Amino acid sequence: MSFELALRNVRRSLRDYAVYFLTLTFGVCLFYTFSALDGQSVMTYLSNRESRNVEAIFTIIGVFSGFVAVVLSGLILYANRFLMKRRKRELGTYFLLGMDTAGVARLFVAETLLIGLAALVSGVLLGVLASWALDKLTVAMFLAVPPELFSFRISWAAVGKTALYFSVIFLLVMLFTGVSVSRARLIDLIRAGRTNEEVARRPLGVSVALFLLGCLLLGAAYALLLLRGLLRIDPLWFGMLALGTLGTFLIFRSLSGFLLRLTKGHPGYYKGLNMFVLRQWSGKVHTNCLSNTVICILLLLAIGVTACSVGLNDTITSSLEDQAPYDLTALNYGRNGAYELADIPALFRAIGVDPEEDFARVESVTVYYNDETLTGVPEAGCYAAIPLTAYNAVMAGRGAPTLEEKQVPRRAPDAIVNGPAANGVLVVSDELAARLRPRRQMVNITYKGNAEEVDQRIRQALAEAEDFSGGLDIMMNYKLDNYYELMGTKLLVLYIGLYLGLVFLLTAAAVLALQQLSQAADNARRYQLLGKLGASESLRRRTLVAQVALAFLLPLALGLVHAVVGMAAANQVIAELGKVDSVRSSVLTAALLVAVYGGYFLCTCLGAWRAVREKT
Repeated sequence: MSFELALRNVRRSLRDYAVYFLTLTFGVCLFYTFSALDGQSVMTYLSNRESRNVEAIFTIIGVFSGFVAVVLSGLILYANRFLMKRRKRELGTYFLLGMDTAGVARLFVAETLLIGLAALVSGVLLGVLASWALDKLTVAMFLAVPPELFSFRISWAAVGKTALYFSVIFLLVMLFTGVSVSRARLIDLIRAGRTNEEVARRPLGVSVALFLLGCLLLGAAYALLLLRGLLRIDPLWFGMLALGTLGTFLIFRSLSGFLLRLTKGHPGYYKGLNMFVLRQWSGKVHTNCLSNTVICILLLLAIGVTACSVGLNDTITSSLEDQAPYDLTALNYGRNGAYELADIPALFRAIGVDPEEDFARVESVTVYYNDETLTGVPEAGCYAAIPLTAYNAVMAGRGAPTLEEKQVPRRAPDAIVNGPAANGVLVVSDELAARLRPRRQMVNITYKGNAEEVDQRIRQALAEAEDFSGGLDIMMNYKLDNYYELMGTKLLVLYIGLYLGLVFLLTAAAVLALQQLSQAADNARRYQLLGKLGASESLRRRTLVAQVALAFLLPLALGLVHAVVGMAAANQVIAELGKVDSVRSSVLTAALLVAVYGGYFLCTCLGAWRAVREKT
């Protein structure tokens, strides 16, 4: 009997509290998707190439998965608390019908178990689909590798990990539910939803003073962030966070006190049901203050983390050609420390690699030691120098701007060899270069045909050759090695950014949605009274949408202000690595915000109106 009743209640709850069930499902989906990275073909491919970033990705994602599990636990417990509050009258009815406390607790625990199992199964299935989509997205990022090399598979280890984590979470929820039922008092259950929160009246001047103080604290926090930078971690940095959090709280706290007073003098206050909306909002003053502060910070984290990950991702991608412009660079350091030219194509031909067939372009450049007494440039700033003619030949081959005689000596604006150390190369005149001591020979090679296939043939030939260099100290620098390391870093940044950004955004939107659904159900009697007083259904529906919109937009507005300042500080850091595409990162973050936050807003409006309409 209890199981049948629990099953019926679950079916009804899935209809009335779809937001709660979807939040559970999305949480499971998100957790599985990023726990299943080891099953992605890209990760397998990078592991086979011994990319150092793969292990870092697995380790960091594992650490963040624990953090995400804690966040989702708090979210689910918070959601369950709202649902228990919403169902107090139902719980009281069970007691009035003669059901004992243990029976009611078993009923609610059984409901939690059924909902948890349904969310776990549907979340894992949705997670498999999301993991497949993420795998395809990742494959599309690897332009240098044929897509047919990749294949998708389900990670059963991630399924087990997800089931374990969420089983523990749901056990906590069931324990919390049992404790809540055992502590419930019948009189409180019957009167649930009939009383408003008492609003402490304070003079308008006090509310304005709190608002100005909050703005002042936020201004101080913004100034510290922009002047000191984002990465300077010290006690003052934590003081900045405290100022920002306190300022945010004071602003929301003051709004509940003087927003109603200020709007009373406006003609629009008495238009339609605006007066009802504002009084309903101010009637939850303490809950609004605390929850809006938390939600605002969560939105800041969601927007900031996502935008920074996308911006840094684009910066990493754009730096690939600067760090590795050639498919292969052979660095000849001579024999026993003494400079000696080598015929690199002939050495490759001797081990079975045909330069005419595999190489589209070969450029040999002699790099000289920088002599400060001759060039006038400190050696600490430029470790080496190259002649103007050689530099221009290299730049012309790359389609890059060349230099004129009057522009040298100067630091080269672009790298001419694989690796960031090339930024320290100085361009000098040919006459001056003739007076400098040779340092090493660089042979820059561009492959012909499929770069992956040529690269594999060269590596295999070098591995099988007994003596490639003939006694010379020659080091090979492969573009694909740099490419895969950069792509590994790119994936690490992207995965962490999306993971945390989605979790924070999901948490903020779900908390708001559940809060508004609970309040809408509590306000059903008030909407019923509005209907009896002559308010049309369309007017009441618009009023409910306005009430939900006010709850969603206030923390979002201040969160966007926080995010703009935070992104300005973050872009200062990212710009040190390369060009920042702030437009692209902003557009993608906005699209994600509209999809998740806007989707929850629409679902909340629909669910809240259904809850109100069914009781009116």
